[in-house]
Amino acid sequence: MSNEGSVAASVTNGVVEPEFSPQVRLNLNVRGLSKSATVAINERCAALIRQGREVVRLGLGQSPFPVPEVMVRALREHAAEKDYLAVKGLPDLRRAIVGYYRRTQGQEYLPENILIGPGTKELMFLVQLVYYGELVIPAPSWVSYAPQARIIGRTLHWLPTEIETGLGVTPEALERLCAADPHRPRLLILNYPGNPTGTAYSEEQMREIAEVARKYRVLLLADEIYSGLRFDGEHVSIARYYPEGTIISNGLSKWGGAGGWRIGAFAFPATLTWLADAMAAVASETFTSTAAPIQYAAIHGFESSAEWDDYLMRARKVLRGLMLYSYDRLRSVGAELTAPKGGFYVFPNFTASRTGLAERGIKSSRELCERALDELRVAVLPGSVFGRPDHELSVRISCVDFDGGAALDAAGELGVDEDPDEDFLQKYCNPTFDAINRLADWVADS
Repeated sequence: MSNEGSVAASVTNGVVEPEFSPQVRLNLNVRGLSKSATVAINERCAALIRQGREVVRLGLGQSPFPVPEVMVRALREHAAEKDYLAVKGLPDLRRAIVGYYRRTQGQEYLPENILIGPGTKELMFLVQLVYYGELVIPAPSWVSYAPQARIIGRTLHWLPTEIETGLGVTPEALERLCAADPHRPRLLILNYPGNPTGTAYSEEQMREIAEVARKYRVLLLADEIYSGLRFDGEHVSIARYYPEGTIISNGLSKWGGAGGWRIGAFAFPATLTWLADAMAAVASETFTSTAAPIQYAAIHGFESSAEWDDYLMRARKVLRGLMLYSYDRLRSVGAELTAPKGGFYVFPNFTASRTGLAERGIKSSRELCERALDELRVAVLPGSVFGRPDHELSVRISCVDFDGGAALDAAGELGVDEDPDEDFLQKYCNPTFDAINRLADWVADS
């Protein structure tokens, strides 16, 4: 008879004390679980820098731009706010978010169906905890979707993707999955502009995905955390085409530069009020409410103003120039990747250079990243942590290691239709600009 899970005991000074083995201490779902790859690479880079070693930090997806002054001022003004707020969030903030979606997407929400959380990551965990259904995500996807499903014990299904469709969800792949078991409850996460690829969906693609989701009653979570950084400024939510079954997830960490503030929000349609209420009940037993001063300051992040419009225009201009340069530069050495349409990521696949890299002892995406860090002092993440096979030589590059404040100021000197040229990128987007070129040359030398 196996004794796994049993608790041994020892006697110290006549007191019986239990001895917990690792198997007893850890829940089965978290055994072997590693620290989030993005958090781990950031901490590793910080440790190397403390040792006096130079590292270009292209691993963690943290906005390079400062928090807009309108929110900083508001945070100062409300720093003394100390009371617990309602679980669902500050009413004025929820009303501001309702106004934001009415203004930007033409969608109507009730303030009581807005749920504020300490970052969207926590809310994504709660929705998987509360909603009993299989998680469906494309390969590749953001590094925390799958581990959250594993922690909770949910079934996970990776949708196959193709470079021709931006490595994103296709209605055909979703149809094949759902048709095989049409009554299974499912949660599909659609992230756009996407992490790790920068891909976005056309309105036709979203209509087709929405049609399949409606047909099989798939719950859709639209992760729109990079919506404000779509390069053309024309973000469209899939909630327009599947309002009754879509939750919109958004926050200020990416397009507001406030990652460390930990503020995120879910917007639920009236048909999903029951889910919003259930998540709020769990929230009341876990994080209680999101920090009060942050919520007061965040109101200004969802209100329309000339200051915000100018900030986002400059940020998009800088990123559009840097990301499209990175895309072209990496393609020039044989990398296969989708053209980014927003955000600050590119996801090159260097498998075409496999033979030369293998001769240097590089046969997996993890080995590729280790060698890039050792030899180039450039930190990037392996495609395997995003759901790609490890033998595929893909990596995610987060083009964020530069002085975003200086770049924003300089972008204000460019003409309305003028994009940053190479001289601008070299001056204001280093060390990222230089790291992209060194990485491209390094791969080409193989």
